[in-house]
Amino acid sequence: MKEKDKKEKSFFNKLRDKYRLVVMNDDTFEEKLSFRLTRLNVFVLFGTFSIFLVIATTYLIAFTPLREYIPGYADFNTRKVLRELMIKTDSLEVELNRKELYMLNIRNIIEGRDLVEVLPDSIRSKNDFDIEELPRSREDSLLRAEIESQTQYTQWIAEETSMSSKESLMFLFPPIEGIITNYFNPAENHYGIDIVADKNEAIKATLDGTVIFSSWTLETGYTIGIQHANDLVSIYKHNSTLLKNVGSPVKAGEAIAIIGETGFLSTGTHLHFELWLDGKPVNPLEFIAFY
Repeated sequence: MKEKDKKEKSFFNKLRDKYRLVVMNDDTFEEKLSFRLTRLNVFVLFGTFSIFLVIATTYLIAFTPLREYIPGYADFNTRKVLRELMIKTDSLEVELNRKELYMLNIRNIIEGRDLVEVLPDSIRSKNDFDIEELPRSREDSLLRAEIESQTQYTQWIAEETSMSSKESLMFLFPPIEGIITNYFNPAENHYGIDIVADKNEAIKATLDGTVIFSSWTLETGYTIGIQHANDLVSIYKHNSTLLKNVGSPVKAGEAIAIIGETGFLSTGTHLHFELWLDGKPVNPLEFIAFY
């Protein structure tokens, strides 16, 4: 037992034996650096350094993009991101086609054509393009930034309201005061009402919104259309003069046109006024009191 204790004591004593590590000039034997070390300190130092290297390497492999360069290492996060991007792309394509169909039907309403339920192939094919075929120049980027900074045209898109579609119709402003000569009759393809008034009377916006159509058509003459909140669109036809351009924001009661008799469907000075909610015509007399 004593010999064993002596061996163990001598082993631990050796670990704690002090040594001096000296760095000297080989020519002058001048001492430059010196360190006092023990075997135990050296073991602890190298052991700690080795553990640090193992932890650092594990972290780099597990939590940084460097793991992608290791052969056979599967990057499940990248696959997940790619799958989510594909789903978003499909959703954006569906939403784009829906908006194109919506705008096409708005134009059909204004021009007096039948509504369509499916987007024509001629328009659908325009949405199928390769991004690489549309390089952007510096001037194009500056123009896009300028247009996006002008929020007057997209104001109605970003605007949110807590009212439902039916509730918003309760606050409509009469576009003009006059005598109604022709009433709402979808069975005869008459989707609005005809209001006779004096010449040079101003046509007013029925609700806050943004002008989405302001032009001439052969059948309805000078026509203006306004997009309101909750997918509500108001149409004003047969005007003599248009006072607002596409993209202009308007307030309820603001003058947008002058009454007229333009278009070969017109039979005299009057306003043909239509309301479309969710792509369907509604009777303006159910929501507006005309005097």
